[in-house]
Amino acid sequence: MWRQVSESSPFAPDTGRQRIIVFTQPDSLPCEAVKLFLDDRGVAYEEKDVVASPNQAHELVEKYCSRSTPTVVVGDEVVIGFNPERIDQLLAR
Repeated sequence: MWRQVSESSPFAPDTGRQRIIVFTQPDSLPCEAVKLFLDDRGVAYEEKDVVASPNQAHELVEKYCSRSTPTVVVGDEVVIGFNPERIDQLLAR
């Protein structure tokens, strides 16, 4: 599921910015915090619910070497847990 942002956002998908994926699970306060953090900045991202889809859970473990949510992927960088300072650094690239 993609979260849409305005076309004027510096992080809109069509501006050539890095792809952002957020692996989440339901009823997780840290997952909600990451989504609110990105939404407040107008950042478009793809949300992957690891509970709803075993394939997405497998991708999280095999491709990104994480067993935790939230896991945020910005380009080829992986942030495990909610680390707003690191996410801001990666978004600024």
